[in-house]
Amino acid sequence: MVSSRPPFPGGPVEDAEFGKVIDMYGRSGTFAETGQPDAEASAAAKTPPQTQPLKKALRNRHMQMLAIGGAIGAGLFVGSGSALAKGGPASLIICYLVIGIMILFMCQALAEMAVLYPVNGAFFTYIVRFLDPSWGFAIGWEYTFAWLSVLPFELIAASITIDFWRQDIHMGVWVTVFLVVLAATQLFGVRGYGEVEFVLSIIKILACVAFIVIGIVINCGAVGKQGYLGAKYWQDPGAFRGGFHGFAKVFTVAAFSFGGTELVGLAAAESDNPRKAIPSASRQVFLRIAFFYIVNLFIIGLIVRSDDPRLLSASGSNTKASPFVIAIQDAGIKVLPHIYNGVITIAVISVANACTYGSSRTMQALAAQGMAPSFLAYIDPKGRPLWCVLIQLAVGLLAYVGEVGKTATIMAFEWLLALTGLSFFFVWGSICLAHIRFRYAWKAQGYTLDQIPYKPTCGVYGSWMGLLICVMSLMATFYTNLFPEEGKGPNVESFFKAYLAAPIIFLLYLGWKIRTWNWRLYIPVHEIDLKTGLTDLTLHQAEAEAEAALPPSTGRLLLARIFRRK
Repeated sequence: MVSSRPPFPGGPVEDAEFGKVIDMYGRSGTFAETGQPDAEASAAAKTPPQTQPLKKALRNRHMQMLAIGGAIGAGLFVGSGSALAKGGPASLIICYLVIGIMILFMCQALAEMAVLYPVNGAFFTYIVRFLDPSWGFAIGWEYTFAWLSVLPFELIAASITIDFWRQDIHMGVWVTVFLVVLAATQLFGVRGYGEVEFVLSIIKILACVAFIVIGIVINCGAVGKQGYLGAKYWQDPGAFRGGFHGFAKVFTVAAFSFGGTELVGLAAAESDNPRKAIPSASRQVFLRIAFFYIVNLFIIGLIVRSDDPRLLSASGSNTKASPFVIAIQDAGIKVLPHIYNGVITIAVISVANACTYGSSRTMQALAAQGMAPSFLAYIDPKGRPLWCVLIQLAVGLLAYVGEVGKTATIMAFEWLLALTGLSFFFVWGSICLAHIRFRYAWKAQGYTLDQIPYKPTCGVYGSWMGLLICVMSLMATFYTNLFPEEGKGPNVESFFKAYLAAPIIFLLYLGWKIRTWNWRLYIPVHEIDLKTGLTDLTLHQAEAEAEAALPPSTGRLLLARIFRRK
């Protein structure tokens, strides 16, 4: 299908509108005793048993790549340009670093619980068990809705990236191609998801490493007509832009860029060795934050002016406004812009793949807990939650609405995404709070920290810090969307498009409270079930002792020789 019409229905104005919407998303066991009252227990009892368990087909290499490259997407390659324009290079580094620290604490807390309880549903199940079933119901469905609604936009975003090369082919053609690829991936179950993410993550990681080298070469003046740049752009136009308002906007953009990081914990139930894979993967989070985000963003701030007008349209899948592409084009390097546009296309497809995985596993876990229609609990003999996958792919068909191009359709999609806009903040904060409650229950019921196979670096204090940063993120989002333009009054439409998810979550929470008629705010620590689904602690202890008895690796011996006391 070939057409001479604009690359996106309605022309560049509506294209930009879709970009703003997509930019909001920079990019995952049933218990017998949960401390529930009789009403909730009876509701869970009505759930039919699973016909098959999920297959444990994810290997250590899959988990490593999910941790390192899983959340590297349009939020880094495109959204960072918008953040640079709003707050300047210093705000870019500070905000991404603060959010990165929160993500690190959250992932480590999730890893501790996932090693002890490698169950289906992961963080949703932990919230139900350690906090409150009603809050778990609300977070589970909000998270599911988020991934369901994001998939059509990611398909549209991937199609728009093709406009960098071809503008004469209808978007519907590319939507079909990408949707078929996603469906084919699902035929292979979780192993297919793992292999696809493994390959795509390697490509994204190589692109990040290559850009660091290219950026250093550009900054030193080895290519292009700019000459030696150094820290020139930190002085003119300056390290900060837009004052506190600009800083808060960057904080919000940075938070959305890390969406999907929690999928590593969701994959624990399908890992062949969660005790080794999950802790190892969680340790890679720091590498990804420090190297692939902070170093790349620091270089971007050195070689791209924050007042470049092209950055103002850096949203969603607008690859022409990507600071990575802009920096390479300004240096006069001919081929690399095409390569990095391809990398951004791959990154968007990776998020679409994550949409299918995240929503299907969470829906299945909800059904297993009696919080969703029972047919969704079905797992076929190949370990696939078949009905959940089909629902997600069916929702993906909404991407064809992009062919209509009417303003009313765009507004409808904006409000659809508004229903789930804050879901990641609530999920991350709830994971940290669930870890805090788990630790209190672990101590209150006579267990010791020595029995926990993997413990976060900062323990429960890291979870408190992660929870605090989540609250700060919600406050920053509240402020920047209530007052989107500095010096002007509140904008009601902008506020509700960003914050509509909050009342939806509380309505879901209240609805499950009414259904179960359980009005306590949380499960007391002595009633929290720590036994069902608990991994064999004696086995972990034996494995740890066996590993400790092994001779140290060559690297450790070398470090010991270098830093040994004299």
